[in-house]
Amino acid sequence: MKPFFSIIIPYHNSAETTKRLLGSIQKSKKAPSYEVIIVDDGSTESVIPAQAGIQSKQRWIPGQARNDKILRLPRNMGPAVARNRGVNVARGKFVVFADSDVEFFPDTLANLAKIYHEDPDVVAVTGVWVKEQRSKAFFPNYKALRDWSYWINERDKSGYYFLFSTRIASIKKTVFQRLGGFDESYPAPLVEDIELTYRIARRYAIIFAPHVRVRHEFESFWPVAKKYFLRAYYWTKLYARRKKFDPVATTIQEALTTISGVAVVFFLLMSLMSPIGRMGLMTSLLFHLFLTRKFLAFMVREKGIVFAIKGFFMGLVLSCFIFAGAAMGRLKHTKL
Repeated sequence: MKPFFSIIIPYHNSAETTKRLLGSIQKSKKAPSYEVIIVDDGSTESVIPAQAGIQSKQRWIPGQARNDKILRLPRNMGPAVARNRGVNVARGKFVVFADSDVEFFPDTLANLAKIYHEDPDVVAVTGVWVKEQRSKAFFPNYKALRDWSYWINERDKSGYYFLFSTRIASIKKTVFQRLGGFDESYPAPLVEDIELTYRIARRYAIIFAPHVRVRHEFESFWPVAKKYFLRAYYWTKLYARRKKFDPVATTIQEALTTISGVAVVFFLLMSLMSPIGRMGLMTSLLFHLFLTRKFLAFMVREKGIVFAIKGFFMGLVLSCFIFAGAAMGRLKHTKL
């Protein structure tokens, strides 16, 4: 019997996190039948997921065939290629994409399957990572709250589709293949998930399911800031084609928040030299506070006023990275 889910995990030099992910999948409760397909994307480290026991320790479902797989690409080709190759050998009716650095909750697969069972017309679902972090460091906790607030408190509720985020997302295999899969021109985790979202959304709604959860431990400041810059840079190429904002990657409010954050930084520096700078600072600061009020209140509730103040200034810094990436991208892609 074919599995209900094929769980596709791209893997590149991340044996430790992949091992934790596999362990969390093993602990799934009331899940439908599934297979796990790991795609080794040109790893160079000596420890591979097979040594984590994928074939010998994964849960076995009596009476249902299991044929977990490990595929190996000849070189590092990027997660878009890795996921597509995984789908090519998948046997499940629905594929589930999971980043190698997340962990499932015991009810993740059961909650996901319930959505498909209750509404046969659903073809794509995206979940969310939780806001709790094991680390006590400021930035990982800030980033976790930032993402949670964006998707839960601040999301565009009028939008009919949401980012098909590979942290945890699922789609009917036949639909994925008909759409052509992920765009393999992206050599790294950039905006391939956003680009696929746009293609899915032309014909189908993507269901956002906050109860389909995974745990993710966020990185420190510099890796995340670099990702913000690169995603903003490459997103402008998509924007140049579509000529509009959306509830997927960048709403109009999010764009205004970024611009107002950069304005606050600019006028803060100008205020040291000019009274006009102080006037501009006051205006941009009030506007930025208005746009970020929900997130600031959320940080106060979760972590207290001191954390919220630090978070406010961290948001200004990240706004500069996003703005710089978008500005460079517009200069590069504006004629497309």
